[in-house]
Amino acid sequence: MTHNCSTPIVADGTYPFDARGVAKRFRHAAIFGALQSLQVGETMRFCNDHDPLPLLAQLDQRFGSSIKMSYVSRTPGEIVIDFMIVG
Repeated sequence: MTHNCSTPIVADGTYPFDARGVAKRFRHAAIFGALQSLQVGETMRFCNDHDPLPLLAQLDQRFGSSIKMSYVSRTPGEIVIDFMIVG
């Protein structure tokens, strides 16, 4: 299934974040900033070309149980993860 991460999905509180368009040296800082700007109940739909396992470990250390993570797509070349702020 292909996902379009360039289309805003704000009606249900889901906001796209396409990491493929962010320079690698700024990517993690941009992701942390985007997540910190969300309110409880809002979701960031993260799109990337690879599974960001080191980033996920950093997010767990930084945000702990205040973020719920779920894969939407986990196919080679298309990783889509929803990060929901839960508290």
